[in-house]
Amino acid sequence: MIKNFFEDVKNKDKKAIAILSAVVITLIVAIVVVAMLVSGGKSSKKEKDTTTTVKETTTQEETTTEKKDEHKGMVRSQLTGKWVKKSIGTRRPVGVMLNNIIDAVPQTSIERAGVVLESPVEGGICRFEAFFEDYDDLEKIGSVRSARTYFVYYSRQFDAIYCHFGQARYALDALNSPEIDNLSGLEAVGNLVYYRTTDRVAPHNAYASADGIKAGIENKGYRTKLNKGYEGPFLFAEDGEEVELTNGKKAEKIVPGYYVNKPWFEYDKKKKVYKRFQYDGEHIDDLTGHQLKYKNIIFQNCKYGYYENSPYLNIETLGEGTGLYFTNGKYINIKWKKDEEFGQTHYYDMNGNPIVLNQGKTWICFITEEGRVMIDDKEVNK
Repeated sequence: MIKNFFEDVKNKDKKAIAILSAVVITLIVAIVVVAMLVSGGKSSKKEKDTTTTVKETTTQEETTTEKKDEHKGMVRSQLTGKWVKKSIGTRRPVGVMLNNIIDAVPQTSIERAGVVLESPVEGGICRFEAFFEDYDDLEKIGSVRSARTYFVYYSRQFDAIYCHFGQARYALDALNSPEIDNLSGLEAVGNLVYYRTTDRVAPHNAYASADGIKAGIENKGYRTKLNKGYEGPFLFAEDGEEVELTNGKKAEKIVPGYYVNKPWFEYDKKKKVYKRFQYDGEHIDDLTGHQLKYKNIIFQNCKYGYYENSPYLNIETLGEGTGLYFTNGKYINIKWKKDEEFGQTHYYDMNGNPIVLNQGKTWICFITEEGRVMIDDKEVNK
């Protein structure tokens, strides 16, 4: 009986040991399986990350290739810094004198100009020189008015062919200089280049066309391509970059202070451009009806006088001076410098570094009376 008791206990211990062993084995197997699953998951994640990186690299390479293909046969515009067809960006632009008296506004095709220079002439009236590179389809550009010396000189900024209908006699020396190629409406070639309309009275009804300009250039035998190695006076931001003037001051309304047309610019925060106004309203293009908009604005302070016994201004653009540069709702003080009468004007920050313009169109104002400049309703350089 005692023997049976011990054998029964022994058998129960064996059963307990067996159960315990089974539990231990099961736990070990479970741990191994979990470990394998975790290890397998990490391995998959690494492979996924690697695939993503490769894919991103491939995407970047494809994007670079696409950009190269996109810009194939194109060059940077010297006027706007944007990509344009090589045939457009390597030919000489035209600088067209545009009328801005009240009887001649709005101008036609001015919206297509990459750069516009505005400056006073006699009587406080302002006149424009608009620089066009992409004008092949334009049938009406104008109205075109007469030359002034400082506009003639500025046409050399962009190696442009200067288009005008007559001139003040003081501009004749500059126009007759070998450095200037010009198309005058008062010469025989004018019959090819310009025509008059009946919707306005003379002298506010003279217009040029793309075909006329090309015919005039051919007739005069002018060089059609930019000089080899030519580089424009402006530096532009790279693609995808924006000049923000982080150390600049706010400038949401800009007034150059001209007496007659009383223009101003207002910053559009959404489109990040300055809208142009004059004569108490929006400044539009007669061809499109669009308000003029500009990415960059430069005020160039210039000394001036008058030609002897005349009302004609003699604005000094040779040498150096100060100014203001506006973009993206801010402005900085700048310096300008021009070493040769027919050379280029270069613009610098106050530390002597060339300023960088944002890609897009630029409006330049010759400022002869600094005290009239207003920024956000406050006088500047008083």
